[in-house]
Amino acid sequence: MKSRVTLFAAACFCFAGFAFAQQNAPGDPAQGKIVFEGKGGCIGCHTVNGAGTAVGPDLSTAGTMSAAQLEGTILDPNNPPAAGGGRGRGGFGGFRRPPATIVARTKDGHEYRGARKNEDAFSIQIVDATGKFHFFEKSELADLRVETRSLMPADFSARLTRPEIQNVVAYLRSLNSLEGPKTAAVLDAGLSYDRIRNASAEPQNWLTYWGDYAGRHYSSLSQINASNVKNLQAQWSLQLAGAAQLEATPLVVDGVMYTTTSGGVVLALDAKTGRQIWRYQRTQKKKSPSEINPYNRGVAILGNRLFFGTLDAALVALDARTGTLLWEDQIGDTMQGMSITGAPLVLKDKVITGISGGEFGIRAFIDAYDPATGKLLWRTYTIPGPGEPGNETWAGDSWKHGSGATWLTGSYDPDLNTLFWAVGNPGPDIGGESRKGDNLYSSSVLALDPDTGKIKWHYQFTPHDTHDWDATEDMVLVDRRYKGQNRKLLLHGDRNGVFYVLDRTTGQFLSGTPFVRATWLKGFDEKGRPMILPESEASPQGVYVYPALGGGSNFQAPSYSPQTGWMYLHYHDGGGQYVSGPQDFEEGRQYQARGGRGPAAPPAGAAPDTQGIMAIDPETGKVQWKFELVQNSLTAGVLATGGGVVFAASAEGNLIALDAKTGKALWHFGAGAAIPAAPMSYSVDGRQYVAVSSAGVLYSFALPE
Repeated sequence: MKSRVTLFAAACFCFAGFAFAQQNAPGDPAQGKIVFEGKGGCIGCHTVNGAGTAVGPDLSTAGTMSAAQLEGTILDPNNPPAAGGGRGRGGFGGFRRPPATIVARTKDGHEYRGARKNEDAFSIQIVDATGKFHFFEKSELADLRVETRSLMPADFSARLTRPEIQNVVAYLRSLNSLEGPKTAAVLDAGLSYDRIRNASAEPQNWLTYWGDYAGRHYSSLSQINASNVKNLQAQWSLQLAGAAQLEATPLVVDGVMYTTTSGGVVLALDAKTGRQIWRYQRTQKKKSPSEINPYNRGVAILGNRLFFGTLDAALVALDARTGTLLWEDQIGDTMQGMSITGAPLVLKDKVITGISGGEFGIRAFIDAYDPATGKLLWRTYTIPGPGEPGNETWAGDSWKHGSGATWLTGSYDPDLNTLFWAVGNPGPDIGGESRKGDNLYSSSVLALDPDTGKIKWHYQFTPHDTHDWDATEDMVLVDRRYKGQNRKLLLHGDRNGVFYVLDRTTGQFLSGTPFVRATWLKGFDEKGRPMILPESEASPQGVYVYPALGGGSNFQAPSYSPQTGWMYLHYHDGGGQYVSGPQDFEEGRQYQARGGRGPAAPPAGAAPDTQGIMAIDPETGKVQWKFELVQNSLTAGVLATGGGVVFAASAEGNLIALDAKTGKALWHFGAGAAIPAAPMSYSVDGRQYVAVSSAGVLYSFALPE
């Protein structure tokens, strides 16, 4: 097996209605493992519990096959035995003849040999001896042929001794589940931490939820520009059954796209054609009768491991090459209202995730896990308990149900080794009478030591929030000239209607400028604390305050362009009524202390509500331009690119291209339904694409070839 294209790609080892023989096999499993990983070279073509190369099938559950089948497949892969002892329909792939070798020769003379992963009338996917996927348009090939022999070499009877073969069979027979050895070695291959850290050097890829650790949500690709974007065309679309609302931002790594739906589905796709490579689905083990926000916003990848969260609050690791489940950790109780809707963030040796459930009065947290084993490394609660700094900002024992959910993906500065994570609303959301005080660390940003989870500093955007504004919007990290100095900045457009600039090294407040009407704010004191107008707080009588509960902006991606130095985001300039009411906490039920109706109309003479996309200059906080929309689109995102184009999704069902300098509309595409996601960009074979998730459909666009 060593250094040669080997075992055929197959899907599983068990079929319903048939029981494999379970006789004991002669041989030593421990010695067989040594041969498997050494002299036999099998690990170079197969995976076991995530370790190895995914050319042939995953052998983590090979023990479900009989010793006779295993040995027969090793000795005669072109005519493997079936379970009953016959020939020709067995093998590691189950009860069918192994697929033949595919040989694709390009017009420049390069030849690729491997196993077929997927094929249609126009294209084919194969995986070669190194485990790398290749995608070919058949019209672009000089030759495509099928070799009748199996991909697995047939000379093991000569290469291995009889005892060695028996030992390998005994080792394979010992593999009966995916809960095998888990070591950091499984992360040695695939997407490295160094590549993610230097994501800007790989603009053809989109390696994290935000595109990079800095949360800029920016693509430097420039093939699509302000002059030619009018020619953009949909290249492929993928219908995702049962996914009424898609909020995920896909990742792209070396031509493979990874995305999710709300139903626990994870997909690996050919980013050039949209054709599926593999599909994994996890069904919820529990479902709360009070479940809300049934969405998933994406995955994270490190090495050959893919990580995502579930609606019943589990963190899951898959093999990125095959979709095989590797481990799963239950990190919260969905019956208490907890779930995971945001994409995790991976660092060099950790997977970081937050938790949703701020409407349910949970006590939220940020967790770090070992990506190889799933072991919890640290947990930091966003609502401090007795004896912890900040607990004094909660009246009585109100901290126990203080919420502070952490459902949006954070940002990371490798040079400062600091993790920045947004924290949501206090609990209950609207009624603040039972939780007098600032309610730390709700509606804040936390700067954390990723090695320990210790809080380095914090800044609270809205103390004692009674408007459900959260602070769960992107924390954008930018190094730039600011007020005559080179500074490490954190930029943040908050739901409370204020655009903030902080020094991310120290947490120092530098500026806060309303970008929509913000009638709750008098200004900031000398330390940068917002001075809240008391009459703006929610009350039993009700108040009408700007901005509305949906916010001045919201969670879907803003974008920062180093070309213009501006921040681009969706905005809503409108107000809303805030009425509090009494409510006792009940586990698993929404805990908002919301009252009846208050003043339903804005003050007399108030300007009409508006919404759209805007550009903000962080130096001054001033709005540079606005593009107005008819419908409020705060659940849609924007993407600035190196071509001087800003792509914006909208609730109106349009993907829009705007001139980054002027805001002029250059192009739009009607998806036929609201687009509650953020666009992203990538390239394959030198061709730039822009992809976005709509209502049940994932689209990818490019210029005509």
